[in-house]
Amino acid sequence: MTEDEIFKDLGVVPFRRLNRSGRPAPHLSLRFDSHLFSIDTSRSPKSSVQPDAYLITHAHSDHYGKSAMISPDSLASRETARALEIRHERNYEGRTFPVGGSIVVDELELKTYSTGHTIGSVAFGWETEVGTRVLVTGDVKNYENLPKCDLLVTEANYGDPWDPSCRFEDDIVGFGDAVESGATFGAYAFGKAQRAISLIRALGCKDPVGMDDKSLALTRELLPDFGPLSPMEENGTDLNVVTPWELSRVKSDRKYVLTGRSDLPFTQIRLSDHLDFKGLMRMVEKISPEAALIYHPEGRRANMMAHHLRELGMASISVSEVHDSF
Repeated sequence: MTEDEIFKDLGVVPFRRLNRSGRPAPHLSLRFDSHLFSIDTSRSPKSSVQPDAYLITHAHSDHYGKSAMISPDSLASRETARALEIRHERNYEGRTFPVGGSIVVDELELKTYSTGHTIGSVAFGWETEVGTRVLVTGDVKNYENLPKCDLLVTEANYGDPWDPSCRFEDDIVGFGDAVESGATFGAYAFGKAQRAISLIRALGCKDPVGMDDKSLALTRELLPDFGPLSPMEENGTDLNVVTPWELSRVKSDRKYVLTGRSDLPFTQIRLSDHLDFKGLMRMVEKISPEAALIYHPEGRRANMMAHHLRELGMASISVSEVHDSF
């Protein structure tokens, strides 16, 4: 089945907006019924076709909320909107909703579902006039709340079945051992830092934790009442959570970076905010879509995941295989 046949049957057509240079803008848009939704993409210039809504799944920069957040047509959870404001020091101009709640766009109800990727991260789901159930996930760590659908629009950060680095387990034991001995952890200010604090408290540690300014502001806002937190310079203990770029400034004999990356000069502890390949396949099996569109990231992993799903008999394309543009 060709791309055109897949989406014609479902009544949904994916598009990509072209920049002035003629290159595709980030991620994509979906046209269905009388609607056009842009998904995790940058804001369209005034001279371009305007979507009915910008769906912002979460506040990481590679999902382009910094651009879309100043549009009154943007949709984001309350936590995502606040995280965008703290990260980018500008007001969020769009509409918000509670995680798990609904929001209406031109009489169409969009339901939202937690994905466990970051605080406030959501998937959007709706049903078209012809009865097609669409689910747009953003990045996913926990798929238990996600419903079945006909068209799945999802991520493939670790979707390449032939890449060994796409199969992993989180090292909670190693993280716990490092917490007990007193350590400094390198973690991205939004997402990973809050997960580290949550795990530290879940492990029973009530000690003060020092943080860099941005991580501290985000954590205090998104995780209130999670024990004593303080600016890194004022912290009187050995336990710190700072951005990877701040690790070299901290005086500590035990430094770890909470990532799967191999290009940072510190001991790694694997704590991922994404599903690995096996988890992504379990998610697809649970959701059981008729077709899938893999939109993040663009490139090899999305292509390989779409290819693998086709080998399993599912109609599937990656974002780089979307040919229609506006």
